[in-house]
Amino acid sequence: MTDTPRQRRPGETLADLDRRHLWHPFTQQQQWEESEPLVIAAAEGNELIDTDGRRYLDGVASLWVSVHGHRCREIDEAVRAQLDRVAHSTMLGLSNVPAIELARELARVTPEGLERVFYSDSGSTAVEVALKMAYQYWQLRGRPQKHKFIALEQAYHGDTIGAVSVGGIDLFHKIFHPLLFAALRVPAPAEPFAHAAAGQRASAERSLHALGALLEQRHDEIAALVIEPRVQGAAGMLVHPDGYLRAVEKLCRRYDVLLVVDEVATGFGRSGPLFSCDAEGVRPDLMAIAKGITGGYLPLAATLSSEAIYDAFRGAQERKFFHGHTYTGNPLACAAALASLQRIERTDLLATAAARAAQLGAALDARVAPLEHVGQVRRRGLMVGVELVADRERHAPYDAASLMGHHVCMAVRRHGVILRPLGDVVVLMPPLTISEAQIETLVDATAAAIAEVTA
Repeated sequence: MTDTPRQRRPGETLADLDRRHLWHPFTQQQQWEESEPLVIAAAEGNELIDTDGRRYLDGVASLWVSVHGHRCREIDEAVRAQLDRVAHSTMLGLSNVPAIELARELARVTPEGLERVFYSDSGSTAVEVALKMAYQYWQLRGRPQKHKFIALEQAYHGDTIGAVSVGGIDLFHKIFHPLLFAALRVPAPAEPFAHAAAGQRASAERSLHALGALLEQRHDEIAALVIEPRVQGAAGMLVHPDGYLRAVEKLCRRYDVLLVVDEVATGFGRSGPLFSCDAEGVRPDLMAIAKGITGGYLPLAATLSSEAIYDAFRGAQERKFFHGHTYTGNPLACAAALASLQRIERTDLLATAAARAAQLGAALDARVAPLEHVGQVRRRGLMVGVELVADRERHAPYDAASLMGHHVCMAVRRHGVILRPLGDVVVLMPPLTISEAQIETLVDATAAAIAEVTA
């Protein structure tokens, strides 16, 4: 019989099947097909375990989502208990117990004024929902001319079309430009190599000046400003100066423009406080959350809105919000999120994470920042970007084709750690439950891999 792609070949391994059938996200598949894939079979605590039983410290929290590590007892039990009740029921015309209870808790712990919760299933969709809400809000208020959005340069808000439209990273987004709506841009308030506080302040001042000028000239046509609060993650962990977010909020209030904060990456203790807005007392009109919401267990996202925005949609049928997802408010995911949030509060996890973040910062300063080909180490809480450069004195980047970040992340696996690059920025973003000893392992492995690859 002639072999076909659907037949299992004798002796075919999981790696063979992966290369034969899977298409991985943000991955050059030819490069993947020529490599030996690392296949994860299990996990325990802050470690991932491959099919050969080798253990790796999960240095990126399984793409920034694992809050408590893997196989957390309380979340396991909550999901099992919910399975005995109902795994899924639609929220179109119905509701469910975990979704209601989680909405109450989210309204309690998010910034004051965010009372309404609209569920979806990823960070991209949470942002997409916020954009559509902001747009329709002004239509319903009788101000249809307010239909444009402001976003920062180097922004990343997800991969659906609306989210890409307010994104600003050419590497990810330029191929899709003909599909997008045009967003208004202001400079990012943080730049690579702006080591000194004075350099950071200058970047923030330029950004705020540009934003103020844009709002003064065009506020009548601007629906909302969209921002990653205090850290631009996919841009390479660009850390905004303290006070910048608060100044942005004041400008939005002055010019009657909605403030949309994208807390997908920064939320649930990742950047220090439970939400990054909390650090500066900012109260947005709309907030997008995802990633850490379920502790890394199940896909779930939410867009929270103020009561004022919600009220504009009440009344006639044509005023409803025409948007939805099949798995909106999935009971299993909401049960996991409730258990995760309860564990954060019960264990005082934010205080523990703050201590580990301080330890991580000191270790990076001592053993990674001095390396010859490290241009800058950027950190906020347990969000870290280690920037690799060809020439530190001239601030010269590596040629993109060299894939230095990728090679470092491959090398660090030999030291028992999983990392993921953003170009030539190596990201460290461990679970909040990382131990003191694991912090030292993470930093030692990163330093060794960088030294090996850049030698």
